[in-house]
Amino acid sequence: MTADVFRLDQPARQTTAVIFASPHSGARYDAGFLARTVLSQAQIRSSEDAFVDRLFSSATRHGAPLLAAHVPRAYLDLNRAPDELDPAVIDGIARAPHNPRVSSGLGVIPRVVAGGRAIYRGKLPLAEAEARIARCWHPYHRALRDLVESTHAQFGQAVLIDCHSMPHEAIEHHSRPGRPAPEVVLGDRFGASAAPWVIDAVHAIFQAEGFRVVRNTPFAGAFIAQSYGRPSAGRHVVQIEIDRALYMNESTIEPLPDFPHFTERMARVVQQIASIGRQEIPLAAE
Repeated sequence: MTADVFRLDQPARQTTAVIFASPHSGARYDAGFLARTVLSQAQIRSSEDAFVDRLFSSATRHGAPLLAAHVPRAYLDLNRAPDELDPAVIDGIARAPHNPRVSSGLGVIPRVVAGGRAIYRGKLPLAEAEARIARCWHPYHRALRDLVESTHAQFGQAVLIDCHSMPHEAIEHHSRPGRPAPEVVLGDRFGASAAPWVIDAVHAIFQAEGFRVVRNTPFAGAFIAQSYGRPSAGRHVVQIEIDRALYMNESTIEPLPDFPHFTERMARVVQQIASIGRQEIPLAAE
């Protein structure tokens, strides 16, 4: 059932070429998976982009669809290729050429959560890994691909905003000496997944809302940006990473008391980003 894998919130009428998607905010942990992991429920959620779908939930009010995962990242990572299989956690997989994501335990079937904590004791059967990919990965990406293609057909372009969050500790060491850490990291794979006018516009919107913004370091974009971003063909992907400490308690995985106010800030950002998809394509991008 795809309803267990994701939800697709559609506006009454799509009025923009912008699409929002949250592949890591899934929080439906079934009992069988929880019984199998050696981690506590709080630990297993540490890789989850908790509440990110709520931060972008105003998308439909501004004529943009929102695709949000239900399946948890610790169970299956929708921002990985289906063949990024880790022989250290899946039985019967031959060691493939070096892949830094797989080597670090963050393949399509993750071996670890945040902090390098192992999810399982022992390995999973290959048949189980393949079943997860068939049941969850392919339906999500069919829905995402259909959104991109139908949007491109309607508007002549598609701008996919790939929505994520980042642990605060992941960016503490990426600030310049004497300057505070960035709050938002935008990734366009160093220009490979989005045209300059798109990334410049998203950057300016976050900056105008008072966020400290950097690009591509330490997060430039993963499988979704790499696979769906084709700027020369009018298909753009911008990955957004937001510091979790801005809106949630990372230890308890609960929204901060100021969460409603932060959501209002994000609603203004979403409204402005949606407006990008109503603009004429700059001549330089044609």
